[in-house]
Amino acid sequence: MSEIKTLEIPKWGLSMEEGTIAQWLIQAGEQFSKGQEICEIETTKIVNVLEAPFDSTLRKIIANNGDTLVVGGIIAICADAQVSDAEIDAFAQSLAGAPIVNESKTVEVVSEKQTATQPETKTQAVPKQNRTEQVSKAVAQNGYVIPAALQGYQHVEDVFATPHALKLAEKHQVNLALVSGSGRGGRISVQDIQTAVQAAGGSWPDIRQQPSGKVAKSKADDSQVLATPVARRLAKQWGINLHDCRASGSRGRICKEDVEAVYQRENPASAQNSADVMLTETAKVTTITMNGMRKAIASRLQAAKRNAPHFRLTVNLNVDAIQGLRQQINATVPQVKLSINDMLIKAAAAALIKVPQVNVQFDEENQQILQFDQADISVAVAIENGLITPIIKAANTKSLAQISNDMRDLATRAKTGKLAPDEFQGGSFSISNLGMLGVQQFDAIINPPQGAILALGAAEKRAIVENESIVIRQMVTATLSCDHRVIDGALGAQFLAAFKQFVENPALILV
Repeated sequence: MSEIKTLEIPKWGLSMEEGTIAQWLIQAGEQFSKGQEICEIETTKIVNVLEAPFDSTLRKIIANNGDTLVVGGIIAICADAQVSDAEIDAFAQSLAGAPIVNESKTVEVVSEKQTATQPETKTQAVPKQNRTEQVSKAVAQNGYVIPAALQGYQHVEDVFATPHALKLAEKHQVNLALVSGSGRGGRISVQDIQTAVQAAGGSWPDIRQQPSGKVAKSKADDSQVLATPVARRLAKQWGINLHDCRASGSRGRICKEDVEAVYQRENPASAQNSADVMLTETAKVTTITMNGMRKAIASRLQAAKRNAPHFRLTVNLNVDAIQGLRQQINATVPQVKLSINDMLIKAAAAALIKVPQVNVQFDEENQQILQFDQADISVAVAIENGLITPIIKAANTKSLAQISNDMRDLATRAKTGKLAPDEFQGGSFSISNLGMLGVQQFDAIINPPQGAILALGAAEKRAIVENESIVIRQMVTATLSCDHRVIDGALGAQFLAAFKQFVENPALILV
């Protein structure tokens, strides 16, 4: 017999834990060769193509488009045409862990589960073949179906049950002698009756949905009850006695909300209809399921805020000189189109080499600081599904033109989901720039396991004082967020001072 093989979710990158089938590129029954593209798999950051690791025929697809599986999860079964469909089905069934059980077995399993998780009752579980007969003889009213095996209420003085349970048992003719109590001292509650009835094949509405008795309305004179004018007017309009309202307002007065609470309690249907109308008129709520990337961002940044003690340092940068250099290069070298972000990346790389103690990652598990000799700068890029941080590797060794080209290429491939894992995982430092969106200043959350992130605002003209005179300069506000476990305040200040020096004297980043 030919060998049966499987295709699994691969592990692309150290942090990958699961993948979602984005699209199958071949169909069941098609032959494929080694290296052929089989399907597209979406991870938390990218969409990659799975290439066939061997020659075979796709016989059965296990995971359909949109299904999410953990790394190593089987997505398809492959085998040559000589393998019968029956063998494929048997193999697929074995992957599920156990043969499919029939209906009677399913009923037995459910019965066992109920016995294990619910309080034990004196009533034996009713076999499936007898349940139809039992229910046919049951007493049914208002959603309550009491099996014949539990019928026959008898008033017994020594039955230990709550008053509510006694009242309901009498009303629905439940024999409490056949019900075991789970309360203190074996006291029978309404929950115990519900459990016994359901275990015997009957029906008992959920306790939370049972209507409670109405509270008798007060008829006393309420003219002297302290209440706000609005509350008194509403009470008169709705026929509510103020003695029936609790006083939660100032100086012990009944307020509007207190009267509304009584009205909603006495008129649940009207109150719900009013709420529904109000919701329809004022808002339309759309539920958006979080995709894998959004979940990963939420998890990582929550962990960063929880585990890393953030502190922040802010500095204002005069960018007149660096803007002038950028414009000069763009005008002189036609094939180069530098942005101010490219220039600031280069300046940050130079500052990291000058202050290498900031160019670090924190290995939390081993309690170690990893210091790097190259500035691998992660740059935040907004994409449709969230945020990704492609890395300008060894930015300190690259020219401004190389940084510009790399940044343009990485951003383009990031937005199409074509980045390789090592192009966005890792990095020794991060930059987040919202200046192009007009944001003047903001704080960024550290991208673990890195030790710091630099938040850059917009370049704008501001009035500043130079040599006792007020002048207009293009300024950018930069905020450095640091992990205090590995970077102290003085060290962060040293980095910002070096960064400011390179930005305001841009000739230094060219040599």
